[in-house]
Amino acid sequence: MRELLFESLVNTTESMTLQEVILNFIAAAIIACLIYVSYRASHSGAVYSERFNVSLIMLTLITTLVMNVIGNNIALSLGMVGALSIVRFRTAIKDPRDTAYIFWAIAVGICCGVSDYLIAAIGSAVIFAFLLLFGFVRNNERIMIVINGNSKAQEEIEKKMETLFVGKALMRVHNVSVEGQVSEYIYEVSDKIVRKSENINGPLRSNLSAIEGVSQISIVRQDDEVNQ
Repeated sequence: MRELLFESLVNTTESMTLQEVILNFIAAAIIACLIYVSYRASHSGAVYSERFNVSLIMLTLITTLVMNVIGNNIALSLGMVGALSIVRFRTAIKDPRDTAYIFWAIAVGICCGVSDYLIAAIGSAVIFAFLLLFGFVRNNERIMIVINGNSKAQEEIEKKMETLFVGKALMRVHNVSVEGQVSEYIYEVSDKIVRKSENINGPLRSNLSAIEGVSQISIVRQDDEVNQ
């Protein structure tokens, strides 16, 4: 009984032919190139990593390799799970979308490893179309406007910001020196509102510089892709 159970675990299926193995890798490489193109199209700026994109192709091929070895062999699959369970991956993910691409690459590798090309192709086509539609979605950039001036300019600064942005600029910080001679304002406003204001009132920096008593103006863009 024990021998029969051992044989059923080890010899569940016949080995794959060389032609099947090569075909699996070719299909995985083709779909992996689709993943590569999709990742490059949906990422831009500092968040894009060429090395991570190439690693997605490698991940797809490695998963295909593992599946070619395992097949339907239960004993090998249990051994592989045990081996992977002791490996800890600590690579930082800069963009939440990267996790989806990792799972996509693994899923394609699994499908191609068991010669299920139809599911891999249809699933990848659907995911590719979805990512092209929603992959270009960006968080609206926030702009921090830092204004330094003397105490006499406080009232004028507040009125000017209210006029320029129609109350849509949020005052986050208002610092006043111990002597009360220097004030610092930090406003937060979206990039869309700033561009709309500049189209109507002219350059933001010029409008704020015209206020008597303003000594320094800093405009900082908070781009989520850069911050990550």
